[in-house]
Amino acid sequence: MTSGEAAEERAGRDWAAEVRRLAARRDAVILAHNYQAPEIQDVADHVGDSLALSRLAAASTASVIVFAGVYFMAETAKILAPDRTVLIPEPGAGCSLADTVTAQQVREWKAGHPGAAVVAYVNTSAEVKAESDLCCTSANAAQVVASVPADREILFLPDQFLGAHVRRVTGRANLHIWLGECHVHAGISPDELRRKASAEPAAELFIHPECGCSTAALWQAGEGDLPPGRTRVLSTGGMLEAARATRAPAVLVATETGMLHQLRRANPAVRWEPVNPGAVCRFMKMTTPAVLLRCLREGVTEVTVEPGVARRARRAVQAMLAAGSSEVAAR
Repeated sequence: MTSGEAAEERAGRDWAAEVRRLAARRDAVILAHNYQAPEIQDVADHVGDSLALSRLAAASTASVIVFAGVYFMAETAKILAPDRTVLIPEPGAGCSLADTVTAQQVREWKAGHPGAAVVAYVNTSAEVKAESDLCCTSANAAQVVASVPADREILFLPDQFLGAHVRRVTGRANLHIWLGECHVHAGISPDELRRKASAEPAAELFIHPECGCSTAALWQAGEGDLPPGRTRVLSTGGMLEAARATRAPAVLVATETGMLHQLRRANPAVRWEPVNPGAVCRFMKMTTPAVLLRCLREGVTEVTVEPGVARRARRAVQAMLAAGSSEVAAR
């Protein structure tokens, strides 16, 4: 190790110790999404997917919840823990998927389908959740949809790729899908996945259902273009569970690259490779060490949700929590 590397390592340890000291002083729990930068994941109290972190926010007894993620996640924490202070280190951390649908658009869509149940992916604003009957995550979307009576129409929003996956899994012909997408996941193409899989014939494939390649991947597996026994569509929580069990020498991962940190920790004997190394969410990476430190020092930025919106959204989010479970990595 060079002197420069040693100094950098000491600085990292000092930063982490200061984060923990400030968190203890504020009686704060730090929640970090799987797509956060590795140093943010490592200093957090809990790391997980949206469902796991929602459960932790609801169950936490800490006075302050610091959510290292994007804005809709911090809103969800506030909806579930209205008596707690919720801080987001970077308030500008948005979500391209959540931005594809507004509450007004949901109201107009519902007007054209009287009596339909609205199932909103958790990657939506509080106002959109308030217009919904149930929320879901990629970990429990199929379970949530299956809980709706078979003869009732469903309006599923906003992710078209997750919606297509849920329709395929549940066989629901009366499931209508909003045409939204995450720009990062949509950019992971079927051709890219096939090329990587061809170059790594012994590798397993873990594919997030938000990916533009997810539907094509299962079709390609059925046709023999991808290894059928080693091609799996999984939520990030599902990936972590599968990572602990796999005995493959390598796994190709189709999701945001931040997930690789948790997968490598879960099973360091496996070589974990991204299908698309450029699949990086700039919003998730806006929570830097300096930003997190400022959040804890200054108590910024507090997240609020209008009480009427929160009350209506809470019903939909609580239905999500009742419908399924997910793994969480806890320190």
